[in-house]
This record gives sequence, structure tokens and C-alpha cells, in this order.
Amino acid sequence: MNINIKTKEEQDKMRVAGRLAADVLDMIEDFVKPGVSTNKLDEICHKFIVKEQGATPAPLNYRGFPKSICTSVNHVVCHGIPSEKILKSGDFLNIDITVVKDGYHGDTSRMFFVGKPNIKAKRLSDVTYESMWLGIEQLACGKYLGDVGNAIQCFAEKNRFSVVREYCGHGIGKFFHEDPQVLHYGKAGTGPKLESGMVLTVEPMINAGKKDVKILPDGWTVVTKDHDLSAQWEHTVLIKKDGYEVLTLGRDQR
Repeated sequence: MNINIKTKEEQDKMRVAGRLAADVLDMIEDFVKPGVSTNKLDEICHKFIVKEQGATPAPLNYRGFPKSICTSVNHVVCHGIPSEKILKSGDFLNIDITVVKDGYHGDTSRMFFVGKPNIKAKRLSDVTYESMWLGIEQLACGKYLGDVGNAIQCFAEKNRFSVVREYCGHGIGKFFHEDPQVLHYGKAGTGPKLESGMVLTVEPMINAGKKDVKILPDGWTVVTKDHDLSAQWEHTVLIKKDGYEVLTLGRDQR
């Protein structure tokens, strides 16, 4: 395993990329409403990233992915491909944004409600959000990567939800996906020791039903096998000597 410790210059570049990714999610919020297609959301985000930010949408053509963002609706766990699918009131979706600026990546995602959220979806989203933050709070020098996954798993399962095993967070920097893998389950006190200068994504995928998932024939879209709801939240985080710094905070969190 080759974990890349970021220099001060690299950290500064990642702060910029992280802020830009968060700005895309802030921008798109007003467009998530009944009657819009996920293709339209992709088009708006693409134009904003390229024209307004002077950045590059990392997912576009990444290993053949055909769009600039991921839109995962209802029982889609992750990697949903934007399409002509029209969103209706009661849907909820994850929008996953990764931008590249000056050669460095910023990666973040949020849950959005279309119209009025139903109670189950709101609770799942809230628990997933809280589990992400409990994981992030473990990112401190001297702790272990297993502490992150353990905190997430314990909280999600205490709330009678399940943690997806097949997909995880990751190191990030010049490359979209770097070592180490950041599992969202596991045993405290195990795995690599955390060090200042590591930059990781924490992005738990939590299912309302069973943890089992499958990939659709398009080769990308991951769905729950039982067709129950799934939620995901994600931040890119820098580990510092005195704690951590979230690089992808939205305008209401800064």
C-alpha cells in the first residue's frame, strides 16, 4: 500500500478543488425539483464546472463513465447514470460531484429531496449523514483506519440500517482514487495508522433494508437487491497534526 502524504502546496490545491466541488452542490440545489430530468441536472453541473469554475468534471469518461456527475435515485446505491428519467415529488437522490482543478481532485456528495420528503427517506438520510460525521471525527493522528469504519457501522446498525460492503471511501489527490481504501465497517484499532497529510474521502452508503447490492447491465448503476432505499453522504477530509479539516464544506457549513 502506497499512501500519499500531501505537501503543504498539495493541501492548498486540494482546498481549492474541494471548495469548487462543494460549490457545485450548493448551486444545483435550486434545480432539484419535480419535473426535472437527471440529464438536465448533469448538463447544468457540467456547464458550471467547465465554464464558471474553469475545472474538469472527473467522472466524465472515467473508465468509460458517460456523464459528468452521478445521480443515484431512491434504491440506487451509487454510480447512477444521469438519464431522461424525470424526478417526481417524494423521490430522493444522491448527487456525487468530483472536480479536477490544477491537477487535484475534490470529491463530495449530498442527499437531495424532491418535493416533500417521506419520513423513512428523511430518517435514512439523517442517520447516514450522522454516520459520516462520526467516521470523520475518528480522523486524527495516531488513530487507525478501522476506527472510522467501526464508528459508522455501529451507529448505522444501532439505528437498524445496514452498511454496504462493496464500495468505500479512498485516498484522493492527483488521482481520483488512491490508497488507502476507507471501509465503512470494521474493527476499531485495525488497519493503517492515520498520519498528518493524508487526504481521504468518507462516504458511507447506508441501506434501509439489507446490505446486499447488485450492478445493473449498464455496468455502473449499483442498486439494493431488495429495492429498498439507500442513502450516501461524502466529504473529502485532510488529516492535520491537531485534528482534521473538511475540504468540501458547503456554504451553510463554512
